[in-house]
Amino acid sequence: MEYNFSTIESRWQQYWQEKGTYEVSHLSKKPKYYVLDMFPYPSGAGLHVGHPLGYIASDIYARYKRLQGFNVLHPIGFDAFGLPAEQYAIETGQHPAITTEINITRYKQQLKKIGFAFDWSRELRTSDPEYYKWTQHFFIEIFNHWYDKITNKAQPISALIAAFEATGSNGIQAACEKELHFTAEEWKAMDTYQQQEVLMNYRLAYRAETSVNWCPALGTVLANDEVKDGRSERGGHPVEQKKMMQWNMRITAYADRMLDDLNDKDWSDSLKEMQRNWIGRSEGAKVVFDVKDHEEKIEVFTTRPDTIFGVTFVVLAPENELVKKITNPKFKFDVETYIEATAHRSERDRMADVKHVSGAFTGTYALHPITGKEIPIWIADYVLAGYGTGAVMAVPGGDQRDWDFAKHFKLKIIPVIKDGDISEGAFEAKEGEMIYSDFLNGLQVKAAMKASIAKLEELGKGKSKINFRLRDANFSRQRYWGEPIPVYYQDGLVKTLSADELPLVLPEIDEYKPTATGEPPLARAKDWKYKGVYEYEHSTMPGWAGSSWYFLRYTDPNNDDDPFHGDAQSYWGNVDLYIGGSEHATGHLLYARFWYKFFKDLGLVSKEGPFQKLVNQGMIQGRSNFVYRIAGTNTFVSFNQKNNYDTTPMNVDVSIVNDDDILDIEAFKHWRPDLANAEFILEDGQYVCGAEIEKMSKSKYNVVTPDEIIERYGADTLRLYEMFLGPLEQSKPWSTKGIEGVHRFLKKLWRLYHNEQHVLDVSTAEPTKAELKVLHKTIKKVREEMERFSFNTIVSTLMVCVNELTELKCNKKEILKELAILVSCHAPHIAEELWNQLGYEGTIFDAIMPQHNDAYLVESSFEYPVSFNGKTRFKLDLPLSLTPKEVETMVLENEHAQKWLEGKQPKKTIVVPGKIVNIVV
Repeated sequence: MEYNFSTIESRWQQYWQEKGTYEVSHLSKKPKYYVLDMFPYPSGAGLHVGHPLGYIASDIYARYKRLQGFNVLHPIGFDAFGLPAEQYAIETGQHPAITTEINITRYKQQLKKIGFAFDWSRELRTSDPEYYKWTQHFFIEIFNHWYDKITNKAQPISALIAAFEATGSNGIQAACEKELHFTAEEWKAMDTYQQQEVLMNYRLAYRAETSVNWCPALGTVLANDEVKDGRSERGGHPVEQKKMMQWNMRITAYADRMLDDLNDKDWSDSLKEMQRNWIGRSEGAKVVFDVKDHEEKIEVFTTRPDTIFGVTFVVLAPENELVKKITNPKFKFDVETYIEATAHRSERDRMADVKHVSGAFTGTYALHPITGKEIPIWIADYVLAGYGTGAVMAVPGGDQRDWDFAKHFKLKIIPVIKDGDISEGAFEAKEGEMIYSDFLNGLQVKAAMKASIAKLEELGKGKSKINFRLRDANFSRQRYWGEPIPVYYQDGLVKTLSADELPLVLPEIDEYKPTATGEPPLARAKDWKYKGVYEYEHSTMPGWAGSSWYFLRYTDPNNDDDPFHGDAQSYWGNVDLYIGGSEHATGHLLYARFWYKFFKDLGLVSKEGPFQKLVNQGMIQGRSNFVYRIAGTNTFVSFNQKNNYDTTPMNVDVSIVNDDDILDIEAFKHWRPDLANAEFILEDGQYVCGAEIEKMSKSKYNVVTPDEIIERYGADTLRLYEMFLGPLEQSKPWSTKGIEGVHRFLKKLWRLYHNEQHVLDVSTAEPTKAELKVLHKTIKKVREEMERFSFNTIVSTLMVCVNELTELKCNKKEILKELAILVSCHAPHIAEELWNQLGYEGTIFDAIMPQHNDAYLVESSFEYPVSFNGKTRFKLDLPLSLTPKEVETMVLENEHAQKWLEGKQPKKTIVVPGKIVNIVV
């Protein structure tokens, strides 16, 4: 039969499903290998051709490891909670669960058509109550623990209470919001509410007033990675800074541990550096400034305590709670106006904007901690409430942003490093001799740091401290479609549900938007109270809650008694290969590592981190096409003439534009009703569109779905082509120009096994040396490139192999059997079919990956180019074992040489063994 990809692919996909080919067990005696893709969110648009890139790569490697004899876990599931489904529910009234189910069904159909080796029996959905009851369980565990800096691990909150009862806060070294000091007697004298407030200061999951990214249009808090340029990534709505009571995770407690184990990970240097920068460990000092005529004190963290005498003003973040308390009434209007303006800028925007200088004077003064001099207190948006203490001691002589601020508002600038030029900018060098710095004068910077900290400690105005840029993770979302937080409020006290009361299931509500008074959607639920009396928490968990531990549930997904069994988790261990986009480098990876380390503290896992090797795939970008409408008309002018008119570019559906950017005019007229009467100014009788490479998006009409490609060329062609586009880690534009070539390769592969009548034609004869050489050269290259994840070069290698075997007219079963295995990881369907036709039972993935034999790669002969007076005239294949004299003799005796010599004797013959023969006549 001919190569009928549709029949072949549907047959083998059905076979894999019926036989459970990719289902695995931890009871296997084989060594394990765990391959994982980053948790997909099932959007309503389904997959476009960019989405499967990482899945294809992981699938290839999972199949490769199975062929090497490993028991390979390659699971799949869906990160099913999220804002898109909720927004659709708000717009249409359709329950998010229905939307999500429809989307998942669509995703599964598409994924199965591509032929992935997923163990579908382990499928997870974060929105399934049987899954999220364990997410709720872990929240309660985190809530009931604190971080002990002495043992460097999480400890039960009951142990902290016991310590308070015995010795008060004395000796407690904990990750906490504020350092508290009280005796055992004072603890015992506190009422229940006061004790709960103290414990909240230490819990790893805690409730506190927090500055958040609030999006009024979406009615919810957004994470930093959900905000771009002051607007929500979803919908582009304005986002403002707002203080709200929120649940938080004390991820900062694990900052040092998350930094320390980065060195042991097989991640790219750039990815590890992103994590280090996000965590941002800094050594310095806490410095305390008194406020004139106020009881309040301002605490700042600085990495340069040596510059203490260069402080000429103090800056508070606009959101700092001290601002309202210390602002002089005469300056209240200016301060409040500035705060209002700042609320509409995200922290990310404020950090990135180094050119914009703004601020407001509070009218109040701080007192220098050593000299007692008065220092003006300002507020400015370049100081963030969430970083450090939300206050900085400004040293314009040594910090550029402080220098810019001082210049703008004409504030004093004092040089503190000798020979440091501050006329055009700050002198930020961390070495040199101190000047204008009292008792520090003459000291080098490092010595001055130690001396200044010692003086501050002596005066009770500061001490040495380590700080992190990393902030505690907000854990509240004012949404409906998320995990309910398993908390209720009894007379103002926070209470958690017991294990046998989980899951706390999402209730039905009449609308999915916030209430008229601004409460979260869950406040709409009727009769949704604990035991019918106490209010539940109305915020839900963020999207990252369920995705922070899903990789562990995959190891034991059907366990009703535990989130995962110790034997299963111990066997599968951590993820050996994790593939996903770099956009998760600072969000998901940090949260997952935090949860995993907490699990280690509980004894649930044995490793420090969940992901050993991580590969970030690049992005397949769309190729957008544009037509150009003449202003005020329904006339469109071709690309090369657009500058002759007043035109506006308009995206056009790429499906009605060919590979040479020529528009199908009739299809364009039928694309939208308003274009039916469109007119065109052509060039050479055609309409040429403009083109641009950008992100695939429905709004840009540049989305290509895998369904289209599979229907036309098959899944194996799609898989090969996506890999063939370029290195996995690089982004590249989608183009179908080369896909025909990849499809022809599969047809050529098929013809190696079949005769012209499309009948299997395979010989059991012994392969020739040339055939064995081609095969083993290919085996060697494929295995080497697999280990480098160079999946694109493997496609090229396979193409060369098929071409060479075709030239040799090879139809030897011994060769074609191994070739089918080599092809199988990239193109599993055709490989399975060929394997079956060769007479082998079962799946090709129960075979063994071939090993190359160096003996077949040793060259025994060489085809010498024979030149006369420097011009190559013919080639002659001779054994490499011949001496130069023997080569010369055989060449000169050859009939072709005799022809060119024309009876003459050569003046000289030059032989370079294994290279060339040159005859000088």
